Amino acid sequence: MSKFKSYLAGILLTILLAITANQISGWVPNGIISGSVFALLIGMALNPLIAKYPIFKDGIQFVSKRVLKFSIILLGLTLSFTQVLNVGKYSLIVMMFTLLTAFGGGYLIGKLFNMNWKLSSLISAGTGICGGSAIAAVAPTIEAEDKDVAYAISATFIFDILMVILFPIAGVYFGMSDLGYGLWTGTAVNDTSSVVAAAYAFSDAAGAYAVIVKLTRTLAIVPMVMMFSIINLRVKQKEQLAAGETVTRQKVNIKKIFPFFILLFLVMVAVKSTGIISDSLSSQTSTISKFLMVMALGSIGLKTNFADVAKSGFRPMLHGFIVSTLVVVVSFVVQVFLGQV
Repeated sequence: MSKFKSYLAGILLTILLAITANQISGWVPNGIISGSVFALLIGMALNPLIAKYPIFKDGIQFVSKRVLKFSIILLGLTLSFTQVLNVGKYSLIVMMFTLLTAFGGGYLIGKLFNMNWKLSSLISAGTGICGGSAIAAVAPTIEAEDKDVAYAISATFIFDILMVILFPIAGVYFGMSDLGYGLWTGTAVNDTSSVVAAAYAFSDAAGAYAVIVKLTRTLAIVPMVMMFSIINLRVKQKEQLAAGETVTRQKVNIKKIFPFFILLFLVMVAVKSTGIISDSLSSQTSTISKFLMVMALGSIGLKTNFADVAKSGFRPMLHGFIVSTLVVVVSFVVQVFLGQV
């Protein structure tokens, strides 16, 4: 009970922050900026004040770690493996190329800019998969710092705002079909709220298709988290060797490094795929998952000092813009070759 009491103040603070952030998001036309972004930014603004009061520390830490992972697990109940089949072969082909572009291009640009590999990877995950959700899933896997999470989300959401404005204009200019535009938006825009805003601005049919494609992209969280679990292990081994510590080179033990929350995420997806979860319950679960995600990202903001984020400089932001632009271009070009534009 005493442990719960130590968490209570911080948890209540993040709940209040999430409610406030969602309210502000609702005032923005078409909801183009999600509550998660506002929660993160408000949290960072409050950090200098909240850091003075230890009563909030344990609860904020609990939300940023445990609640964050739980929100990802619940996200699984909003997805199903059948969605992969429903979106068709063209969307899967396009997604394959955009993912390769995001992570391959992100790695090369990160090296060119001499960036921290964890920050570079978070930006690539947010760009290639699904914005804040992917960043939130990958961050604990690679033991990323809170300031890197904050920067990565900031880099992706700024680009998304531009895309919400420019995508509908470009879609009309190129004379795209509802199907082609929905596929383009669903594979190239990051955050779900931005996908919805950009796609439905073109047409209802394009919006419906884009949402399905976007949800399917979310399933890429699983192999990406697995990949980064292995990468993080190898990097830690190299750091130990560099420090003069003895490291026994051995095969990667998947059982030891597999993040349990991703396994539970897969279980939830499997449950949703059986059809026993109604659309109504799935929708309610989605609402809860999103709220918990806003709480978690708000708690990360509360733990992050803006001055620390600013120290990363302009290059990570430029990194995010370049990778995002490459993904947009590659998605469009692949569709041209497939005859979907």
